[in-house]
Amino acid sequence: MTTHTIFLPVAFILITALASFMLIGGLTVRAKNKRTVLKTGLAILSTWLLVTGVLAWNGFYLNTEARPPRFMFTIAPMLLMILWLVTGKRQAISLAIPLRTLMLIHIIRIPVEFVLLQLYHEGKIPLLMTFEGRNFDILSGITAPIIYWLAVNQKKVNKKLLVAWNIAALLLLLNIVINAALSVPTPFQQFAFDQPDVAVLMFPYVWLPSVVVPIVLYAHVVSLMKLIKAPAPAKTLIAGRAINKNELLHAE
Repeated sequence: MTTHTIFLPVAFILITALASFMLIGGLTVRAKNKRTVLKTGLAILSTWLLVTGVLAWNGFYLNTEARPPRFMFTIAPMLLMILWLVTGKRQAISLAIPLRTLMLIHIIRIPVEFVLLQLYHEGKIPLLMTFEGRNFDILSGITAPIIYWLAVNQKKVNKKLLVAWNIAALLLLLNIVINAALSVPTPFQQFAFDQPDVAVLMFPYVWLPSVVVPIVLYAHVVSLMKLIKAPAPAKTLIAGRAINKNELLHAE
C-alpha cells in the first residue's frame, strides 16, 4: 500500500470527524439541556458511523446485485433523521444552532473535493464526480466564509444574500449527489459505466453519502429555516438560541 493510499482514508476519516464534531457542537452550544443533547447526539451519530463503517468494511454495500440496492441504506436513514430534526418540537433544537456554525460547516467541502480527485486517479470514482468534471461543489466551500463575512455583522444580517447563497450551494450539492448516485453500480446507474462510483460503497468513503453529505444538507436546511421562517436579529442568527413556539408562528 502506497503512502498516498494510506493518507487518503485517514484524511477522509478526519474530515468526517470534523463535520460530526461541528454538528454536535452546534446542536449543544445553545441548548438548555446541553448534556442530554450532547449525549444523545454523540450516541446516535457514533452508532450510525459504527454501523455503516463495519458494514462497508465487510463488503456489505459492494453486493450490487442485492435488491433493493444496498446503497440506499447509506442515505435513507439520515434523510429521515434530518426530517425528524426539523419538524415538531425538535425544530427548536435545530434553530438554536448558530448561523456561524451552519456556514462554517461548508468549509469541509474543500478537502472533500481533493479526496474525490485522488479517488478518481485511483479508479474508484468517475471524473464527473470531481471539480475537473461536473462537480462544482468546491465553490460552496470556498465562498462560505466569504459570504458569511460579507453578510453578517453585529447590527444587521443580509438575509437576502445568505438565502441566495444557501440556495445556490444547495443546488450545487444536489447536482453532485444526483450525478454520484447515478454513477453507482446499481440498476439505476446512468453514468460512468467504464469507471463507476464504487468508493462510496467502501470504508471509510461510505461516510460521504451516509454522514458528510447529510450534515451539509442539514446545515443548508436549518440555515434557510432560520433566515426565512424565524425572526432574525443579528445576535440571534449569529450566536443562536432556542426559539420558542410563538416566535416560529409569528416570524418576520
